[in-house]
Amino acid sequence: MENKHKLIPSNLARSRPGYLPPFTSSTTKDEERSIRKLKHVAASLPYKIESEEEMQRRLNVISARLAQAVESRDYDYGLLQWDSMLASWMELKYPLPRKKRIALAKLFYQICVVPGMPHDTVSACMDTFSMLTRSKKKLGIQDLRLPWRPVYDILSRDLFFKRRQFEFTQTAYNMAYVAESARKFFSPACIDEMLQEFIPHIIGNNLDRILANQYYLVTFLPLSHPQRYLPTMMRLWGAVNSYAYDERMLSFISKLSEMHVDPTISDPKVVEQIPMDWGEAPRVQWPKQDLSDDWKGLYKDVGIFAEDEWSFIMCKCLASMQIPLADAGSLTTGPSTDGQAGYEIGRLPRCTWRIASLARIIVYSMTPDGVPAPASGAATPFTPGIGSPLMTPLLGSSPASISDYFSAPLMSKTRLKERKYLGGSKALDSLSKLIMSCESFFHPTNSGNWTGDLTAFVKYIVFEFNKRWHEELQPDSKVPKARRLTPLMRRELVRCLRTVCLLSIFSSDSTTTGNVQSALKSMISMEPDLILPSILERAVEALETLTETQRTLAIIKGLSAVCTGMTSRDMYYPGAKHISPVLELLIPGIDLNDPTKTICTSSLIKDVAQFIKFGDLTEFNFAVSGANGFASPLQAAGTPSYHLNSAPGTPSRMSGTSTPTRIVLPVINIGYGFTGDETPNDSEPRLSDHEEDALVKESTSTFSNFVTSWFHRVIKLMESLPEEGQPGTRAGGEEEAGVIDNIGSTSMLICQHLSDQLFDLVLNQLHEYATTCVRPNALRAIHQLAECLANANPKKTLERFMPHCLQHIKTELEHGASSQRTTSSSEALPSDATLHWNLAILRGAMYKDGRELLPYKQELKETLMLLVDKTLSKRGYQWGSRLLYSVLLACTNTYPLEDRFVNPDEWNGTAFLHSHHKKWGKLYRMGETFISWHVPSQPELDFVMELFDDVVSPTLGKLEDLLADNVTRDLAWRSDFCRLLSYVQEAFSGIAGLMKEDATKEEKELYYANTDLPESLPEMVAWTAQIEVNYPLRDEKDLRRQKLLEHRRRFREFLLKSSQVLRQQGEENTVDAIHMVISSFRTYLLENGAPDIEDWGSLRNRYSNEKNVARNYAGQQEWPRSLWILHARFYQATRMRANNIERIRTKVEDSIIDELIEWSMYIYATVRIPAQNLLSRISEVYDGVRRRVLPKVYEALAPGTDDDRLKGALYLLHYSNFGKYAVTDLRQFSLFIKHVFACQHNEKPSIQNIISAIFDSALNNFIERCHSIYRTHSQPLIDAAEEILNTVPEPLRDRDFIKRNFEHCRNRENTFLQSLQQASEALLAIGNSTSTHWRYHIVALRIIRTLIQKDVTNTTAEMKYLIPKVTDDHPSIRYYSQRAIMKMTRYIKIRTFTQREEDISLQINRSPLRRMVPIHQPSEHTTDKYLADFMQPLDWVLAQDQPLLQDKMSSGWLAWEEQVSLRLAPSSSIEWEPASQAVFDEFRLSCLKPEFWEALKVHYAEENQSSSVNWDNVSFVKTIFQVLGNSPWEAFLPTLEKLLADKEQNKQRAAAELLAGVIAGSKNWDFPAQNKLKEWLSPQLPTILGQNLKTDTLGIWTSFIEYTLGNRDPRRIFPQLIIEFLMRENQTMEYNQELSFDAIRICCFTQSMAEALGWRFRPWIGPIVDRHWQELASDHDEVRAYIADALQLFDKIMWRPKPSVPTVEVVVRECQTLSENDIMSIRNFPLSGRFQELLPRFAQWRTERLPGARAIHSTYDRAATTVLKWLFMALHDIQATSTYDYIVPFVPELLHMSELNDNVDLASRAGYLLTRTCGVSPPRELIPQFLEAIFTSIKESPSWRIRLKALPLLQVFYFRQMSLISEVRVIQILEVICTCLDDENIVVREMAATTLSGILRCSPRQSVITLKERFRRLARKTKLPPRDDPKYPIALRTLHSAILGIGALLDAYPYSCPSWAPGLIVDVLSKHTHSPLPISTTVRRIGTSFKRTHTDTWAEDQKKFDEDGLSALSLLLTGSSYYA
Repeated sequence: MENKHKLIPSNLARSRPGYLPPFTSSTTKDEERSIRKLKHVAASLPYKIESEEEMQRRLNVISARLAQAVESRDYDYGLLQWDSMLASWMELKYPLPRKKRIALAKLFYQICVVPGMPHDTVSACMDTFSMLTRSKKKLGIQDLRLPWRPVYDILSRDLFFKRRQFEFTQTAYNMAYVAESARKFFSPACIDEMLQEFIPHIIGNNLDRILANQYYLVTFLPLSHPQRYLPTMMRLWGAVNSYAYDERMLSFISKLSEMHVDPTISDPKVVEQIPMDWGEAPRVQWPKQDLSDDWKGLYKDVGIFAEDEWSFIMCKCLASMQIPLADAGSLTTGPSTDGQAGYEIGRLPRCTWRIASLARIIVYSMTPDGVPAPASGAATPFTPGIGSPLMTPLLGSSPASISDYFSAPLMSKTRLKERKYLGGSKALDSLSKLIMSCESFFHPTNSGNWTGDLTAFVKYIVFEFNKRWHEELQPDSKVPKARRLTPLMRRELVRCLRTVCLLSIFSSDSTTTGNVQSALKSMISMEPDLILPSILERAVEALETLTETQRTLAIIKGLSAVCTGMTSRDMYYPGAKHISPVLELLIPGIDLNDPTKTICTSSLIKDVAQFIKFGDLTEFNFAVSGANGFASPLQAAGTPSYHLNSAPGTPSRMSGTSTPTRIVLPVINIGYGFTGDETPNDSEPRLSDHEEDALVKESTSTFSNFVTSWFHRVIKLMESLPEEGQPGTRAGGEEEAGVIDNIGSTSMLICQHLSDQLFDLVLNQLHEYATTCVRPNALRAIHQLAECLANANPKKTLERFMPHCLQHIKTELEHGASSQRTTSSSEALPSDATLHWNLAILRGAMYKDGRELLPYKQELKETLMLLVDKTLSKRGYQWGSRLLYSVLLACTNTYPLEDRFVNPDEWNGTAFLHSHHKKWGKLYRMGETFISWHVPSQPELDFVMELFDDVVSPTLGKLEDLLADNVTRDLAWRSDFCRLLSYVQEAFSGIAGLMKEDATKEEKELYYANTDLPESLPEMVAWTAQIEVNYPLRDEKDLRRQKLLEHRRRFREFLLKSSQVLRQQGEENTVDAIHMVISSFRTYLLENGAPDIEDWGSLRNRYSNEKNVARNYAGQQEWPRSLWILHARFYQATRMRANNIERIRTKVEDSIIDELIEWSMYIYATVRIPAQNLLSRISEVYDGVRRRVLPKVYEALAPGTDDDRLKGALYLLHYSNFGKYAVTDLRQFSLFIKHVFACQHNEKPSIQNIISAIFDSALNNFIERCHSIYRTHSQPLIDAAEEILNTVPEPLRDRDFIKRNFEHCRNRENTFLQSLQQASEALLAIGNSTSTHWRYHIVALRIIRTLIQKDVTNTTAEMKYLIPKVTDDHPSIRYYSQRAIMKMTRYIKIRTFTQREEDISLQINRSPLRRMVPIHQPSEHTTDKYLADFMQPLDWVLAQDQPLLQDKMSSGWLAWEEQVSLRLAPSSSIEWEPASQAVFDEFRLSCLKPEFWEALKVHYAEENQSSSVNWDNVSFVKTIFQVLGNSPWEAFLPTLEKLLADKEQNKQRAAAELLAGVIAGSKNWDFPAQNKLKEWLSPQLPTILGQNLKTDTLGIWTSFIEYTLGNRDPRRIFPQLIIEFLMRENQTMEYNQELSFDAIRICCFTQSMAEALGWRFRPWIGPIVDRHWQELASDHDEVRAYIADALQLFDKIMWRPKPSVPTVEVVVRECQTLSENDIMSIRNFPLSGRFQELLPRFAQWRTERLPGARAIHSTYDRAATTVLKWLFMALHDIQATSTYDYIVPFVPELLHMSELNDNVDLASRAGYLLTRTCGVSPPRELIPQFLEAIFTSIKESPSWRIRLKALPLLQVFYFRQMSLISEVRVIQILEVICTCLDDENIVVREMAATTLSGILRCSPRQSVITLKERFRRLARKTKLPPRDDPKYPIALRTLHSAILGIGALLDAYPYSCPSWAPGLIVDVLSKHTHSPLPISTTVRRIGTSFKRTHTDTWAEDQKKFDEDGLSALSLLLTGSSYYA
């Protein structure tokens, strides 16, 4: 592009910013926003960029080419090319007009949903579609509507595989991704239609169907109007027990919660305003009942949820934390159920992590919807007084009154009605209870896998809260003000989460600490006064002592998280005064012996240094205390104070050395936890701003101490570094290198933000060190320190270091430094150390601002010339050449000159100098940042040309002389070659950004005609137009440019010649020279116009990482200035990348590529590897490289090639850039096969291994093509393309070109088909050759299988090749050949029955027997009649005329679809497609031979001891009899009969596989043929499934039944035959005969039959259950086990919802309106009645139990074991929730079972069942019954063991279902537990105390206060009489109960100290230290536990005790008091 501005801008801070030409087109609001952003970005650049009109013209060309590619069906190449151009255009951030965005989005969506579209195309287009539609502000439903059904049709057909489908594709994932991206453009008018499509397909006993249709619901349903479908989805959720279901449902609900804080989103009237223009009108629309003029949103009790729904969600929330209890894995029921899901579900995209979803749900449900409770820590507003109904009743003297005393009500009913919520929010209150219940699991001593989830939950909670808070602050927020977050809620949230964060921060798990840091970072921006003092309090002790490394690291990381609270005056004004003391404390953290601590410390200092200026403010007429009489507010009473006392003898601040000051941080009292009755001082005392400023100014006086201490410490660290390793490696290893880099980046920021005085101080300090010391081990470090100084002030740095370094370099070189010739890595000589030291310093000083180098240009030039001549060692010339590179880069590159935290004019201003502390932490909005750029000036360019003329050009001349014919190429020659070339290469690298050498027009035309794209028209080859990037030498006529181009020409000619010379020389000692040549090739090819385009990737990652670090909340608009500068640099790099993303390949580049090809196949691996890497890299930039490389690679694979050259060629082919191209470009594919398969001649293992790897990569990359896509006409896609063409100017709408390209693409397609045919013929030849190795046979066979295509007719040769392989001796060959034949026949079947190209692409089998039958007005009896019909025999004559058969269940379990798919019975054989008749004839010829079946039998009957049939084998036999009919039967029958007669396991398995295949393949035989098979099978069946059966063959025939009956109508001939046989066997079976095998056999077959038929088996269940129920106590354990399995399975099969009418509309409406109805039949299970009758019999059987060891044979034990196993399995299945109906009345009996001592197995089973039950969410109405059952057992059971079992059960159930239990029930639980405190058995009392403490942690606080008073009064009034007094035992028990209760209260607050705790310890516990046992031991245990749990917070907690209290506590712990 021609540049209008020829003048090169000044390199000074530019006089005016870069800018855009004015925008003249009319724009929309979002486009104006985009323009505004672009203008700000443009203003940050030092040059003018392209106008909008220019970029829109380019966009028009791209858009037109995309549309033309679509209309000409150029999907593979043209479309992808121009799609990449669109992505590149969008990276430049120009506004995309809304109309064009809509048109492009439609186009890319329609491309994705065309069936058969290539996977690469779909992947690219779905990413582009997502990019176009990602922004909610740019496109919405009012702008764009898309049809949902095309995506659903593809996804639903591809998700689940057919039995004979084995090819995995990405189609399901791609379509799911497209659906998720497009969901917001699916009209809410389609909701009814979607529900009508998805809900009927839910089958309750099939988890795959449940999860698949759940995915469709949560992915396709629009989020905007959920009032229609959400109640139904919540009902479904409550009925399904599945962890996977929960996770996806939580993710979906989180999106709804976030969206519907805006009430207008779900307004029903909006639906009427949405145009219906997405292609088709909704097929289903039900009557609307929610239209209202006064729509106020979806708001309910809690957010958008009703109270019951919210409780259920919170229950799932707690379960998701996976917190373990001593409950035998009660949370494993959901994950156990998920084991039933098939692998296909895993192909769908994963949903949002459940923890993040839960956090979003809770935060976006927060609203001021309740009466605010007292603030956390505020005094409880109600205190029981005398006569209050809450008062504990007066204590009597009788034992009965003790019991009454403990069980008295804890609060009145009136009190329970007064519900108040934390912060006035129900959701926040629920969160608070959740956190309190899990508080102990945050502590490091109680950490585990769950801790990461808990802390992540806290992190996401505060992140989402912060995000929502700032969203609601925006002026355009649509959230009603009455429902927005409040400051009270924000403060209460921080208080709620603060304690657990401070506990977890000391965890040793990095994930946990990372989560806590993120949480603290968000919380500091919310309530800094609550967080910062807490962290500082802990920081002082940890940083002063440094005794516990883990604690020190944790607190440093915590400080890093909250450092914005110190650095940002806007965030927290008082925080700045802490900076200086904290920095002083951090200095000892720099310790090379602890790299981790050093890096953490350095990172924290870096976080602080980037936001402040280090400058002493006390010098500017300010005194903290002085003559003016002003005293520091720090000295006021009750406020924190600093003591900044320098140690004696401390020099002045500017003297250059210092001693660290002594720091005493303020003492700040904070509270821990929420205890309900106190007001902690939990925030820092707040001074006025003036007083805070005074403190900050005073603290800046210590900055000089810190700065000098820092660099002193850094120097000490440098001196401690280990010796450097080999050149090119990092000093001392990766760990030390990481430390050096981190220290360097921190020092860079410190130097950048120093005041002038402090900079001079540091400069003097480092100059003194650098000029007086030489440390060979610290070269890297001193280089970085010099860079730090140069970055801050290059002028001063150069003035101090340049003369010294130049002089010492010259002196060292003159005295022989670097005079020993080396070209390879070696240890540096001691004599070279000073040279290297000064070179490192000098290079660092060149870091920035090339104009500051100009005063030293003559000295620099002379030094460089001296270095070129004198540096003979490799390390010397490497450092010297990098110096040249640094000089050139500083002079020629465009880069920002500084990145301080404020703009330059502000930094240099007087006001900032005097009061910079007020600007600390300043953030900038877009457009507020001013950037000073370095732009090459004329003097700098002249200096560069001077260097090239005087240094580079002569050096290049010397190199050219080295290639003369008469030069001796010895060691000296090699040394000179490497040395001189190193300087030349670095010189050209240094000027990479100076200009770009472009190709001529003729070269470009030639280039675009020879690309890697196969046979593409030149117009469809995408090209990159040049954009402005401010090349200094961009004028073609500039003499300097022409001179540099001449230098480049000499450089490339030298490289080509040297490469040829070195190849001819071929000596081992030239390897170093070769490496230099290859490296120089890289410089020439890739560093032309940009230093390296990979720099864009590193800048992108850096910008993303730093933005994440700087982000305080989502949607943040203000950022640090350094980030805006980095953004500008990244945008500059993006523009440069756009210019260099593709480079023109001319003859010169081709010559270099040819040389690299040769080096890639060189004899030495050390040469091959860098050459191959470079070749692969340039193939990504230069098009056509792969076409040029592959022929030479194939040439090297020929027999007779040297092994090393062959290896090089193979390794090059293994690179994905070449190998993938070789197999995906069909022109190359046949060549790949021909040459790679020919390599089997070389038997060398290393060569064969790489060939195997190449084949594996090839098979992964080579995918089956779908050619039918090019014949598919998609009208919506054509319309979308036309819409785009209508947005571009008329000249671009070239219809003739579309026709030409269409014809060209069809020719290309024909060429591809020919190439595939050639490849297939070559493979067949290889496969049929007897000389082919078996490994190559397998690969050939696998590729042949891939080449079988759904839309290409197969050849007879392929079938002739495959059939013999089915009986090959090698198992892999048999495996792949069987699958190839099945694939071939399946495709033939599809082509036979399908005429549409789309159906072929989707592999839709449109059987001629299939009919769609409508279901008219289904009633409540429709489903029952449907199921009953399956038991009736089928009239086969009628079935041939009327569709009656249904093999696969499609609907009816919950609701019926409008029409179902039924089939006719076959009346004749199938006629396959004529084109494939020859293939079938060949197939039939083999299958009619008995020898074929005998050979097949041998392999099927191989000894593999498998206990089930092989489905591959069954499917292959099925294929034969499906496509050939019954013609092979006669040849097949003798083999089958032989196998059936042999009872050996493997023979029986082979027989089962053959028989199952015949039965499955006979489905479409005509009736006479099927009847013939039935006549043979009927008499055989009793023998097959009876007499011949053995234990080791039972599993085989079970799997046979499962396969035969699966997905088959039970009325078909053979399913009906098997079902009738098994039902007869069931009725005649004897359960208790001597041998149990017959009963096991029938039970096993029956279970398999039920699983295969699914819920259609329901009509047969009744008689079987009748017999099973009578045998619950069967004599045989195995039989009882099968009965239990059967009962569980039958229970699931008989589960069916009960809507009044089984239609979707009725189901949805009733779920909306009938909230109390059990629509999902959770409580209406068919076996409930039988179970109720069974319960009384258990009580009777218990009295009849046999004694002792014979007890296990009792009827009670046997029946109980059966029932327990049945219920246990039911808890781990889909319908687990319904199991409560069985278990609730069974609880008392289960507790009886759990205490049995003579049947340990039964007791443990009962215990497991009870605890697992607690992990399943119960129906709300059963919670009181479940609790009442436990209460009754506790109160009425005479056995203390039952009470001992019931108490932990109560605690587990309470913890797991806490949110579902009402406060009334909680009080009842507490009352029951308090009763147990007075139990006669001490074990029960102690268990009651443990249970009480656990429940109190998350119970109403009123109960705590009441119980405290109750236990205190009881302990005081209970006096122990003498031991011989009859009342002594009662009094002792009463007193012990009170002590246990007090201990439970203290244990309920393990990490906080309520204000009443010291009183209980002093007034009660301490008085009973020496009481009789067990009181004294209990008291000491309580004291020990209190001390242990309060260790971390004892420094604060001890302040709540007075001297008497501490004495009492000491007495508790030791038995004696120190204080006494």
